[in-house]
Amino acid sequence: MKDVSFRITAGLLTAVVLLVLGCGPGEHGAGSASSEQEALHSGSGPKLTPQNSGTTAGLIAISAVNARVAWASGRFGTWAVTTDGGKTWRSGVVPGAETFQFRDVQAVSEDVAYLLSIPITAPSRIYKTVDGGNTWTLQFEAASLDFFYDCFAFWDPRSAVVLGDSINGRLPVLRTLDGNTWQDIGDNLPPPLTGEAGFAAGGTCAATQGHRRAWLTTGAPPQTAGGAGTTRVFFTTDRGQTWGVTTAPITAGVDGAGGGFSIAFRSARHGFLAGGDLAATGVVDNFARSRDGGRTWELGTSAPIPGAIFTAAYAGHGRGDGEDDDQGEDEDGHGHGPSIRVVATAPTGTAWSPDEGRSWKLLEGLSGFWAVDFGSQQTGWLVGVNGTITRIDF
Repeated sequence: MKDVSFRITAGLLTAVVLLVLGCGPGEHGAGSASSEQEALHSGSGPKLTPQNSGTTAGLIAISAVNARVAWASGRFGTWAVTTDGGKTWRSGVVPGAETFQFRDVQAVSEDVAYLLSIPITAPSRIYKTVDGGNTWTLQFEAASLDFFYDCFAFWDPRSAVVLGDSINGRLPVLRTLDGNTWQDIGDNLPPPLTGEAGFAAGGTCAATQGHRRAWLTTGAPPQTAGGAGTTRVFFTTDRGQTWGVTTAPITAGVDGAGGGFSIAFRSARHGFLAGGDLAATGVVDNFARSRDGGRTWELGTSAPIPGAIFTAAYAGHGRGDGEDDDQGEDEDGHGHGPSIRVVATAPTGTAWSPDEGRSWKLLEGLSGFWAVDFGSQQTGWLVGVNGTITRIDF
């Protein structure tokens, strides 16, 4: 979407406004939350360990490869990487991208990662490194500032799909099958609603599973006077050659500031959708589940996060490489055991669910974050304002 901050109304919580606007120019340097501040939550709750990112630039996205390797990205052309589980982070700025916001990062290994920028001073771009961030190659630049790309997701190290906001009556979705060239496949998708767009708020508005399946989530403003906005999910089972689309019950609001923000699938059939309404000051219908590959959605229990969930992630599930890894699951998808943990975050708060959104536990005092991702069933990271990185362990 044309930058989340452009959609914020006067009634939005101050915390969201501050985070969306992020740090001021020149706020680069070592530092984040003190590593001495470590919180252990009661019961089966997670252990939270603040880490030093090496930058004070606002971090917007996080992509974990495993429990050791993760990449983060954010404002002022900033990236950061750890190869030791977050004990140390190395950060830098992509040359020539000092004014850019990298709203998504997709990590392949400790050496290989991709960055996606939104159009501010230059059109949306995609960069790739194959040497751990020492050098970056520009792979794609949009035709103009009018094209806004929100997020991307990878099937494998060389194949990915990118969600773009609607323009000229189509969604300019991109795809790569070689990890180097990016082609517009927007004509393969159903036509968008007027004003339909993704939310570049953490890099999880696109998801993949196995070798062929992908999902994109969007929001659209009211299509008729007095109506409400619409949350939609696009889905493909053939790497984007053909697409279907459906609506979802996530609150989208009335002013185009809401919809689906984050989507993930732990198998070919079972996944979740998170989002909400940025203009809302209270908790709305912000979490839904699918049991049929994203064709239909049913509301779960709302996470106790006001406004919109920016990013949510499974703790270790949803990384299967198979075409259909549902074997052994019962009708409700409990084949992975009784604990299918999900963590949801936004500038307004962070919460976790032990049972895939049937119940939630608020992580008190944990706010100011944009994104979360897990490298294993136990270990993940949260990133946010002022270069903040917190490791989360179950």
